[in-house]
Amino acid sequence: MRHPLLSFVISRGGSGLISLLLVSVLVFIGTALLPGDAAQSILGQNATPEALSELRAELGLNDPLPLRYWNWLAGMLQGDMGISFSSNRPVAEVLLPRLTHSMILALSAAIIALPLAISLGILAALKRESLLDRVISFVSMWLVSIPAFLTGYILINVFSTRLGWFPSLSVIRSGASLGDWAYVLALPVATLVFVTIAHTMRLTRTAILSVMASDYILMAEIKGLSPRYIILKHALPNALSPILSISMLTIAYLMVGIVVIEAVFSYAGMGKLMVDAVAYRDLPLVQACGVCFSFVFIFLNFLADFLSVLVNPRLREPKS
Repeated sequence: MRHPLLSFVISRGGSGLISLLLVSVLVFIGTALLPGDAAQSILGQNATPEALSELRAELGLNDPLPLRYWNWLAGMLQGDMGISFSSNRPVAEVLLPRLTHSMILALSAAIIALPLAISLGILAALKRESLLDRVISFVSMWLVSIPAFLTGYILINVFSTRLGWFPSLSVIRSGASLGDWAYVLALPVATLVFVTIAHTMRLTRTAILSVMASDYILMAEIKGLSPRYIILKHALPNALSPILSISMLTIAYLMVGIVVIEAVFSYAGMGKLMVDAVAYRDLPLVQACGVCFSFVFIFLNFLADFLSVLVNPRLREPKS
């Protein structure tokens, strides 16, 4: 008999691969439908019709769409992402440094946001229906309702333009020290923390309160145990599964949602690379960025489900 965890990994992993394949089709069709001519973008407005025609043939832009997709997919499966139209370099060579920058930004925000949000969620559950709970809930709702780009511009206006404490553009220079990175990333990280902390805090509070409605928690209250003891010793361990899931989904959101933040702060990450690639009709780069974002999002969702099943044995039982 197959182990339940192995069955879960095979099932969810297979679903993830199918999802990634479908996303790759949508990404390829979406980039093919982009307005403008990639050959014209490369050669400029003064290019002759003959030069444009020759370049289109060289890039395979005249081939039928299914054939172009098949050639592109076969290359991706062999690790060949193609050649960037704008830089004439391998896409992987352009993409990997930007992916590293984006991961540094997202993980820096996650390291601050997750412990803070989970702590506030537990505190709100501990002080349920109190003034502190209402204040935390109101502030979280207020933060959630503000678009990420607006939060970024507000922070730039206050801490860069008016106070001059931090740079408005997050430009990473070669050989930058850890302190330089922290200084340059201060505002984009703060923006991401504000954007994600409210959502994570509210879900943590809901998870704790859901466990608090269980019979064994009622029994603990009848025994006269303090609310703090009940939450920390009984409710929190049983709410660990949804909290882990929330944490993974928050990191997934950070990795995918940084496109806007990187554009606001001109941060040289994968999100800004994708925005620039769309502007220059650099189709191989746009396609690689889209698939890379999708892979990260699908993988982190898989990891969230896996950790939930790992810490909660009841989720491994087959549904009747």
